[in-house]
Amino acid sequence: MSDNILETNVLVLNRFYMAVRVIDVRRAFTLLYRDCAEVIDLDAGQFQSYDFDTWCELSQFTAMEKQPGEEYLQTVRFELRVPRILRLTRFEKMPLQTMRFNRKNLFARDENKCQYCGREAPTNQLSMDHVVPRSHGGKTSWENIVCCCIRCNSRKGGRTPKEARMKLLTRPSKPRINPIISQAVDDPRYACWKTFLPAES
Repeated sequence: MSDNILETNVLVLNRFYMAVRVIDVRRAFTLLYRDCAEVIDLDAGQFQSYDFDTWCELSQFTAMEKQPGEEYLQTVRFELRVPRILRLTRFEKMPLQTMRFNRKNLFARDENKCQYCGREAPTNQLSMDHVVPRSHGGKTSWENIVCCCIRCNSRKGGRTPKEARMKLLTRPSKPRINPIISQAVDDPRYACWKTFLPAES
């Protein structure tokens, strides 16, 4: 099995078909095998649901004529198609939709671009900058932290953008939906997610 494929994204819906999180393929197959979730897949323009056994049957059929964007895992007996969407079947309560503030989500919100110079960079070349520095009473929050390249962070130092004569490209704010989900939708493999996500304003 390819480690790469096992780490690709699967959108998880709650019982009410609302997007609640993104998990990797390894976790998705665990939920499916344990009968905690079902696959939601587009077939002839309509979404159909499949449990583990019926998904295995469908995989054997579709593997004979693979479509662009489909990915498969090689098992001992046959190829198993990677699902893109799961719907939870075991949980009655609607999960709380909390937006976790962390480095990964922040960089996804800002698309790995420095919010001062606009340069896109790998995460190891980026840092988190307090727009209003902590020494000025600035808080660690969605509304006061931006993705920043190391060069701009060093230039700004412990000053406000105005004091450093630097301009923010975008005013920071809390995203409406998980930025990891928003980022993944740009990948053609996850185009089917759009049906279950809030419309962009």
